[in-house]
Amino acid sequence: MKEFHLLGRRQAKAPPAAQIGERRHLSGSDRSVASQARLRPSPLPPDGRRTAAPTPPLRGHLPVQRPAEHVYAALDLGTNNCRLLIARPERRPRRRATEALRIVDAFSRIVRLGEGLGRNGRISEAAIERTLEALQICRDKMEARGVTRARLVATQACRTAANGDEFTARALERTGLDLEIIDRETEARFAARGCGNLADSRSENVLLFDIGGGSTELVWLARPEDASNSRLELDQWTSVELGVVSLAEHFGGKSVSAETFEAMTAFARDALRPFAETLAGRRRCERFHLLGTSGTVTTLAGVHLGLDRYDRWRVDGLWLSDGEASRAIQKLRAMDFEERVANGCIGPQRADLVLAGCAIFQAIREHFPAERTRIADRGLREGMLLELMEAEGDLPSSDWQGPQNHRG
Repeated sequence: MKEFHLLGRRQAKAPPAAQIGERRHLSGSDRSVASQARLRPSPLPPDGRRTAAPTPPLRGHLPVQRPAEHVYAALDLGTNNCRLLIARPERRPRRRATEALRIVDAFSRIVRLGEGLGRNGRISEAAIERTLEALQICRDKMEARGVTRARLVATQACRTAANGDEFTARALERTGLDLEIIDRETEARFAARGCGNLADSRSENVLLFDIGGGSTELVWLARPEDASNSRLELDQWTSVELGVVSLAEHFGGKSVSAETFEAMTAFARDALRPFAETLAGRRRCERFHLLGTSGTVTTLAGVHLGLDRYDRWRVDGLWLSDGEASRAIQKLRAMDFEERVANGCIGPQRADLVLAGCAIFQAIREHFPAERTRIADRGLREGMLLELMEAEGDLPSSDWQGPQNHRG
């Protein structure tokens, strides 16, 4: 039986400038590079650390017999968050017809891996230790849930840090998790694949955006004029080194005056302008809308709904009109730092970052005016899981009710 190794390559450093790409695949590529993982449990001592020998990588072997049902995991280590999602393919009708994942377990922790990265060019020791602790929890959860297929990725912080490869090597030694530093195009593709089925099926073009901690991905989805099918497809994309952590560290995030917020927005506007100019001649249909996936837009949705506690089921798939989005941003701007900390949809870990995210969202809205924005509490991890399940044959490789890849 052919053996597969988890993430058996290291991604070369991405150039610092924003990248703009044309039509690319949303699914199907990278399957020859660790789209499947084979796990062998490796018990840890009570303190979670090894002294005699490092934890073996999260590879190992599976029995020759195929298990009754694979358990899949996707780990996304970003500039701000460490997120894990464990799932099986959904075989029963769910609340939404497009749901293909049955969630088994999940974990999310704000680790601020990119804290200070913009100033120093390196991931700090404190950030490394915080992140390794979170990764160990992820390792334990995957072992406890019997994960048999996984993909573990790191994004902007590890792409740009001078010690990014050093950090992933330490993560492998400490936790046994072999992180793949993915490039920007792959990150954009996963995000589009994970939440693209929330796009209005009657729209001819949609702008999908993902505001991260250290970068922002923009994806232009369009229905090709010469295509006989009715699917939206990835047409253009960009990834800009602009995120909530880097913007908040540059301008300050705790006390944000009207002048500071405008300066943030202007900075973001300038960073996004090249991509907007690339698409300046594109016709936008009457149903054109924005599709956002990130902590910024889900927080805004929670504030708009007046939730005492964040509720994914009320947020995921929510439509915000342009006016509702403006009022939610204004409501957040009117809060001081302590009020943001006390808000159940923000909390202490996001209170100094959320206004930077609002500034980026505002800049996107100015470059790409739309009457409505759809909110997605899904994205990168879901995209990885769908591709893993397709590669294993647990989901039909083309059975996706959303944006599909066009010819490259």
